[in-house]
Amino acid sequence: MPQATAVAPERPGTVPAPVGRPPGGSDFAPLLRTVKEQGLLDRRTAWYARSVALNTLALAAVVTGMFLLGGSWWVLLLAPVLSVLCARTAFIGHDAGHSQITGNRKAGRALGLIHGNLLLGMSASWWNDKHNRHHANPNHLEKDPDVRPGVVVFSSRHAKARAGFQRWLTRNQAWLFFPLTLLQGLAMKVYGFQDLRRQAPRERALEGLLLVAHLVGYAALLFTAMPLGHALVFFALHQVLFGLHLGLAFAPNHKGMEMTDSDGERWGHLSRQVLTSRNVRGGAVTDWFLGGLNYQIEHHLFPSMPRPHLRRAQPLVRAHCARLGMPYAETGFVDSYRQVLRHMYEVGEPLRVE
Repeated sequence: MPQATAVAPERPGTVPAPVGRPPGGSDFAPLLRTVKEQGLLDRRTAWYARSVALNTLALAAVVTGMFLLGGSWWVLLLAPVLSVLCARTAFIGHDAGHSQITGNRKAGRALGLIHGNLLLGMSASWWNDKHNRHHANPNHLEKDPDVRPGVVVFSSRHAKARAGFQRWLTRNQAWLFFPLTLLQGLAMKVYGFQDLRRQAPRERALEGLLLVAHLVGYAALLFTAMPLGHALVFFALHQVLFGLHLGLAFAPNHKGMEMTDSDGERWGHLSRQVLTSRNVRGGAVTDWFLGGLNYQIEHHLFPSMPRPHLRRAQPLVRAHCARLGMPYAETGFVDSYRQVLRHMYEVGEPLRVE
């Protein structure tokens, strides 16, 4: 099994001192300057236009196939295809939220609403609010919404506070993690509707209208393209595979890496983003399947960097970290999940030995 290279410290929650910072200067500034000089922050509008067009055509082809095969159980073969295309749609919405596609805020907002609310039933406003807080404080026990206690927990501090059924979940969360990801797609739809209460009235009306339009359109598609039994099985298969794909894309990025509390605020931008993130090695297929999120370190350092430039930025970032003596975590596809599950198992360990 592939092993991680230069893995960050093994005990999450222990905050290492900043390493190798240039005297009197920022450890991030030289890297940023190099990246800008090489044009890696320049937008790739044509690349994204092709990606959006191809994804739209592929979605249209699947919808056509659903009507052509709807009377046969063979239509279920299209559910996995649709789940992958929906993940592609989510990646486009993610990139739009980071201004990777366009610097025009209205155009970026429109792309997010179309690919999130309308096509997926996932609120763009909810996602951007949560995701921006995550980027600002990755793996911060108090400030990162992605590591706050929920169905699963990622720190011993939170595990010890669990009680009742939640305590049982935490005890067994390593075994339950991937089964739970099957529900992730549906959960994100629910979170979007719940978030409407937070939004301003005008934003709430638009987001809510598009979320409802998705539900109505999705139901109409299923129940007009195929019989009721086929539709229900197709729905279940599509949603669980979509949730699994999202889980596979997002789970390896930070889980099991350094976790911080208020003490971590003394880190600079480079330390905060690099020490809490993990890259996943792979080629073009991995890049495609994970939507570029396998370059998590580069993405966190440069959130607005277009997806096709992340691979080009990686050697620069890795070399810069090596010069500073800073750990740069990178591992294989399978080993990344092994590390995530091992961390979750260790978090629940104290509850199993009581």
